[in-house]
Amino acid sequence: MEKKIGFELLPHTADITVRSVGRSLEEAFAYAVIGLFGVMTNVESIEPREKREVTAEGFDLENLLYNFLEKILFLFDTEQFLVSRVDNIAIEPQPDGYMVKATVSGERFDPERHESRVLVKAITYHGMHIYQEGGLYVVEYTPDI
Repeated sequence: MEKKIGFELLPHTADITVRSVGRSLEEAFAYAVIGLFGVMTNVESIEPREKREVTAEGFDLENLLYNFLEKILFLFDTEQFLVSRVDNIAIEPQPDGYMVKATVSGERFDPERHESRVLVKAITYHGMHIYQEGGLYVVEYTPDI
């Protein structure tokens, strides 16, 4: 099956698996963030009105993804901040693992404009995979809903 750049939501028993695909690891991580919000609302309704800088570290790529998504989810949990764009994303090797830095854009949840779908309670390692296929990077994870 040919993979398309972007993200998709896959049914997974009582959960939802997010699969993101990119031409680079950074692009796949960026779509993983957008996919997280695709679980919760229609991302096309989120306007990039405000920006936040996010940095995370991890001892391997899966731990990096987990920590990055946790920080993004924390923005939603504490500020009701929805993300529609991820820019200036860079993943860099570190002596003890990896670091990711990104600028995320979006706005606060507005029940008048944003559809309320499923609340993501936490990021998990369940179903988390990062791999290359056909020259593309694929990221998969199943958040706790």
